[in-house]
Amino acid sequence: MPVPAYVKDKTVLVTGAAGTIGSALCARLAPHAKAVRAFDHAESELFFLHQRLHGRGHVAPQLGDIRDLDRLRFAMSGVDVVFHTAALKHVGLGEYNPFEVVQSNLVGLDNVLRAALDANVERVIFTSSDKAVNPTNVMGASKMMGERLVTAANQIRGPRRTRFASVRFGNVIGSRGSVLPIFASQLLGQEPLTLTDDAMTRYVMTIEEAAELVLQAGARMKGGEVFVTKMRALRIADLAHAMAELLAGGRCEIVRTGARTGEKLYEELLSADERPRALELDALLVILPPPDTRYVDRPELSDFPDGRPVDREWHSGNDRLMTRDDIVAYLRETRVLDPFAPRS
Repeated sequence: MPVPAYVKDKTVLVTGAAGTIGSALCARLAPHAKAVRAFDHAESELFFLHQRLHGRGHVAPQLGDIRDLDRLRFAMSGVDVVFHTAALKHVGLGEYNPFEVVQSNLVGLDNVLRAALDANVERVIFTSSDKAVNPTNVMGASKMMGERLVTAANQIRGPRRTRFASVRFGNVIGSRGSVLPIFASQLLGQEPLTLTDDAMTRYVMTIEEAAELVLQAGARMKGGEVFVTKMRALRIADLAHAMAELLAGGRCEIVRTGARTGEKLYEELLSADERPRALELDALLVILPPPDTRYVDRPELSDFPDGRPVDREWHSGNDRLMTRDDIVAYLRETRVLDPFAPRS
């Protein structure tokens, strides 16, 4: 799909550039942007990202940590658009290290917002998670608070041109540390699959879909919205069996480990209080800021004439689930298992 006009010939900063979503965004943006500043604290991963994108556009690898406000201010000088994907994302690790989650996901985000205001950046898009809805774990709570910070930043921008919005999505299938590469490694190693609970369901999307919808949300934003990607739901146990069919000839020994601390059996894309101020677009849901927020150019329902009221619950445990055959077809269509397919 074409890259939206707001990033063409612009200077773009991607935080967490060496991560799953960040690297996908850099790859999409590099041929079209004036410059892409790939910002990450992981030296080796940033080096390899720069190598992969060599010759595809002007990509500047910038080592730095979002916890360092001065470094962010330097990196954002002259930047037009910021995609903030850097975060600590693993639920289990977050439960053991809540203070580190606060430092990266909240203090780091606050630094991004402050640096963007100081640099008079045009727009900032923050990547959030469906775990921000009715959170039961540290990571989800940090994302919920992060969305609130991003919306509130529009109220303190004063005369600056900067606009802030969030994008909320579910499990990015195939991302590092997600269930798909874990299952693939276990299947190829002829090990039992570790399944937490047979009833566990999730909303899923591919890396490419996530990157595309972040870009599209940036094109539609006025400031203060939370854009939610519309996804398909599946049962994790069915994903395990579908992957076993494609990678291991149907062999599927399962060990049940039980849900981890802070882990829910389902995910939600909208909370009950958000539905009255949400609209459904073709590929996105958009949640408008709470009615008591006031700032110039605050988005209204009329700003989304193609939107329609959200008339149903978005809850992976109550949604229509893909069948195992559906999942097999989805895995084949998206080719997310290609990196794990046995070499002939």
